[in-house]
This record gives sequence, C-alpha cells and structure tokens, in this order.
Amino acid sequence: MLDHLIKGATLVDGTGAPARPADVGIRGGRIAVIADPGTIQEPAAGTEDATGLVLTPGFVDPHTHYDAQLFWDPYATPSMNHGVTTVAGGNCGFTLAPLHPDRPEDADYTRRMMSKVEGMSLKALEEGVSWGWSSFGDYLSALDGRIAVNAGFMVGHCALRRHVMGPDAVGGQPTPEQLDAMLALLHDAMDSGAWGLSTTQSSNHSDGDGRPVASRHALPAELLALSRAVGEHEGTQLEAIVAGCLDQFADDEIDLLVDMSAAAGRPLNWNVLTIDAAVPERVPRQLVPSERARKAGGRIVALTMPILTPMNMSLGTFCALNLIPGWGEILGLPVPERIERLRDAGVRAEMLRRADSKEAGIFRRLANFGRYVIGDTYSPENEGLSGRVVGDIAAERGLDPFHCLVEICANDRLRTVLWPMPTDNDPATWALRRETWEHEDVLLGGSDAGAHLDRMCGAPYTTRFLGDCLRGRKLVPLERAVQMLTDDPARLFGLRERGRIEEGFHADLVLFDPERIEAGPATLVHDLPGDSPRLDSKAIGIVSVRVNGVETLRDDRVTGAVPGTVLRSGRDTRTVSTT
Repeated sequence: MLDHLIKGATLVDGTGAPARPADVGIRGGRIAVIADPGTIQEPAAGTEDATGLVLTPGFVDPHTHYDAQLFWDPYATPSMNHGVTTVAGGNCGFTLAPLHPDRPEDADYTRRMMSKVEGMSLKALEEGVSWGWSSFGDYLSALDGRIAVNAGFMVGHCALRRHVMGPDAVGGQPTPEQLDAMLALLHDAMDSGAWGLSTTQSSNHSDGDGRPVASRHALPAELLALSRAVGEHEGTQLEAIVAGCLDQFADDEIDLLVDMSAAAGRPLNWNVLTIDAAVPERVPRQLVPSERARKAGGRIVALTMPILTPMNMSLGTFCALNLIPGWGEILGLPVPERIERLRDAGVRAEMLRRADSKEAGIFRRLANFGRYVIGDTYSPENEGLSGRVVGDIAAERGLDPFHCLVEICANDRLRTVLWPMPTDNDPATWALRRETWEHEDVLLGGSDAGAHLDRMCGAPYTTRFLGDCLRGRKLVPLERAVQMLTDDPARLFGLRERGRIEEGFHADLVLFDPERIEAGPATLVHDLPGDSPRLDSKAIGIVSVRVNGVETLRDDRVTGAVPGTVLRSGRDTRTVSTT
C-alpha cells in the first residue's frame, strides 16, 4: 500500500524535461511510482487531487546559516514555507562546533562572534541553544531527529582554530603541532559527517570584540593543508569567502581559491556574485577563478541570487552601512556622539566621499541616499514620513538627501528604518543575469537564511523567482527554473537520491499553485527567543511541502512533523568530480 498518492499534478521533475501530467505515489519516505494520471491501481492510505497544481522536487538552498536557529525553530522558517526542503549550513567559516570542553568561555566567544558577523540575536543564541556539545559529531547528533528539513553542515575554520589555539587563534599562527591538531579535528568532523571546510578571509568579518575573525589570520599554507584533508573524505566540499567576493577578486585571491580547490580535488563555492550592467567588467572578472580552476583540476562555483533581496538599514544598529570604508568608526560611536558627528557637514562630506570611492566596492550602491525609502519611524517629528522617498522629502526641505536622511534619523534617536531602493533593477541588468545564470559554474543561491535576521530576508528567493518566471519577466522557462533550484544544487553537493522526482528518490516534494506562487513582503516580527526581532515573509501559493514523504507544511502552516535528516558526508553525499 502507498502511504500517499498525489493525483493529476503537473509534474516538473527537476531534470529540465517538459512538464507533464502525472500521478505520484509515496511509500516509506521515497517516491514509489510515477505514472500517467489514473493508471496507478495500488491503494493508498491518503490521496489528494492536485489538478491545476505543479509538483516539483523540494528546493535546495546552498548557503544558509541555520546552525543555531534549528534548535528553536526546527522548521527553518521562512525557508521551508517557501519550498526549501534541504539547507546547507556552516558557511563562511562560522560554526557552533567544535567547542573545547575545558574552555566554557569559547561558547560565549562564539555567540558574540555569530551575533556580530552574522547578525544573529545574542539573546536568541543564549536562550535558544543548549550549547551542550564538544565535538562536531556531538553537534550533529544534537540535531538528529528534531528537524523538519534536511540539513548538512560544513565545519567552520574559525571554530577549528579557536579549539586548537584558544584566544591565540585571533592574531596568531599555529605551530606545526597545532596545525596537526587542527587537521585531526577536521578529519574527526568529516568522519562524523561534516560536508567539508568553510573559511573566510573577508575584511568585513570581525568578531564580537571587533577584531578580525580567526580564519582571517590563516596563511595560504594552512588553508591548503586543510583543503588537502577535505580531499581525503568522500562527499566533501569547500566553501570560501574573500574580500573580493563582494566586488572583484584580487589576483592573490584568485590564486588562493584555485589552489584550494585543486589541492582538495573538490568543488569550492563562494558567494555572492553581484550582477550589474553598470559594472560590466565584474562578471567576467569573478568567473576567472572558475576558468583557471578547471585547468588546474579543481572547480569553483559562484552563487548568485535570482531576485533583489529586500534589506532594511539603520544608522542606529549594525548593518551594511557600517561596512562602507570609514563609516564604521562613526556608526560605532555612542548614539548621542554619533548624532553630533553625523550632523557635522564636514563629517558627512567625508563619509559621502568614502562611500563613492573605488575602495567602497559593491557598497557604492548604498550611497544614493535620495533613493532610500523611509520605513518605521518613532517620533512626532517624523509622522507621515513612512513610505516616502528621501529625495522627495529633501527637495521639499531644501536639503541634500544625506543631510535630510540624517535629520530624520536623528529625530528618532537613529531608530528609523531605512529601505534602499535597488540600483540594479534595469532591463540590461536582468538580461545580463539571465545570460550569467547559464554559465556552468554559476548556481542560484546565497540567501544567507538564518543570518542578518532583522536586516534582510533572502529565504523567499525560491517562490519569488518562480513567480517572476511564470508571470513576471519570464527570463527562463518553469522547467529550467525548477532545475536551477533543485537538481543543480543537489548535484553540486553530491546529494544522494535528492533533487529530482524519480522513482526510488527521497520524497522531498513541493506542490504549488502556478497562478499564485510568490513571496509576500518582508515584515518585522518578534518571534525569536527573548522576543528578538527578525524579518519574515509569507509564502503565497505553496499548497504543500513534504520532506522524506511526510508533510511538513500545508497552506503556509507547519504541521509539526519533524521528518528531516541531518545529512552526513559520505552516507548522504557522494564525491563530486572536478573534471
């Protein structure tokens, strides 16, 4: 007997093949049978009529930070609401394990680092996570049997360094014995199921004390030794972030990425490839590592987002504005002093100069303050400004846009929510995106779901992209769009029997209404431990999500089931060739 039978769906199986009507039967968590409508005779414990609905594989998000959130939110919301059934975590060099059993202070350091570098609520990290593990295997075991999505994790370079070197991990170099210990720790993590190594050399990544995170102090020899260790385990990967990921790679960064992938003989992915027709030289430059890696026996894959991710900002809390060169010094001051400095015309002029300089890289796009929209306000002086464009308000007041924005924010003691309007929403940029997506070393993803919780909401990229493909710009056909969200990332990670609707594969499935599929607007909610805020987005048109055959979501409501699997390298992933 079948556990469940989905009848009359429009099947888009993830391979890119044309959509077709089909009945799909599920048994024992796997796809048991796929047949023409009305031809399956085997009885089923449950059936549903899916006429007019599209059935696809569950979506695979290749870059998330759900490492902590899964402990208080096993449903990985809002990603699962938007059809994501498998998430890759442990990215950017940051993981919650391993932790040294004799140094309980390391957990506090890790919490403060994650709060600063990944925008996670410190209160949520303190109240929502047990922190009762030591080894990476212990961490994975703590998630076993309690999550609703499938989840795999890289092991973070920063955690390896901290475990072996203690506080000296920041600023120090390992002795030969310490490097051996780091390698042994990495091998142990991969023996326990870690997907591989993640690391960062990005100048934007600082710990809770404001110092460069541990992995930023690693020299190439250390990174290559760790990469070679990754190549000794089945089904493993590399993920790396360098400063040039946000704009254009430097020559030495290209050398490092190529050498790491070649040393491991494993794919390396990075994020995020930003595509803008106003900067036509960026995409070719960012794909140079991919071209060189293939010649050296490696493979380097760029992640890119197929939507414009809404981001809110503020002059009162840490956000992307702090990453503009020279801005962090001003925006890190106590609020009264910060307001005083921001109201100084000379200070503002220097801030604008730095924001528009070449050194600002991708953050130059944030400098057009006339295109910001005012979000939530908190003072009588700002009543009626929510939803208005700063440039219009500035014209009425006879001020330049940045001065106007500062005065509005100062009225709210810098609590004002700011929404920058995208500068890369033109037809030429969308055409360039469509062209770039077809490159063999470009993959959709980079949502950062689970991180930067009150500043951005990338998790809904799946539904928003599908809605755009069906009823908006229609840049790619539905069949190709689904393949880009399912089979493509599954194949990069070597996921066993996932990413397609095929007999014998795991029954990770999404059923949606093609007339309605979309993501709702990002709204601020207070549902984290400690009543901390985050941005959420409702899924529109998602009828059902199944993970390993069990329904986890129906009509945007979680069912309470937790059928997800902690995906372990080797057992659940196979080695992906780089040639």
